[in-house]
Amino acid sequence: GPVTAGGAGGPAGHAGPAPGDAAVGDSAAAPSWESLTGEDLVDAYRVTLGTRAAGLCVLAARDAGLDLAATITDVASASLRPPMLLASVHQDARLREALDEGATWVLSVLDGSADARAAARLLAEPGRPSLGQLTGISHHRLGGRDTPALLDAGAAWFECRTAWIRPAGDHDVVVGEVLRVRRGPVGGGALVHHLGRVRPL
Repeated sequence: GPVTAGGAGGPAGHAGPAPGDAAVGDSAAAPSWESLTGEDLVDAYRVTLGTRAAGLCVLAARDAGLDLAATITDVASASLRPPMLLASVHQDARLREALDEGATWVLSVLDGSADARAAARLLAEPGRPSLGQLTGISHHRLGGRDTPALLDAGAAWFECRTAWIRPAGDHDVVVGEVLRVRRGPVGGGALVHHLGRVRPL
């Protein structure tokens, strides 16, 4: 089970749990664990993972003259020195083909606006055609027409270059070297996915 800082007895000088704390091994406070396999485990994993509030982002790249983009929540800082960003992308996604080593891409962290919510919904739809993925979605670019798009409904943006990729089940973990960052106006809020719903924050 989980180990608390300071060991089973708590931090040094603390003889036991504070009043009101659940004791280690207290069956009344412990969650029940189910032994699941196959698709039952996959479904339980998906639902349980939904209890984790996660910010919505859009990862965008440019490939063969096309804008490719997708809504993702699996993003993390992989390193501070040097700055590196980690994103998880489905292996079957058309976007994945544009993220090979050396490719440049942009992560837009969505703000809490209605435009951000509409973009997140549209870019999360499976089976979208490759042509015109950003049609109707307000965006701009850092350079010419062949550079990745930044969504206008963003609270922050990260321009990255793929350093390496590793397979992880049905997804690929893409780690990018951060080239440039920019923050949007303070107070723009954020868009969060929690318990199967998208909510502004």
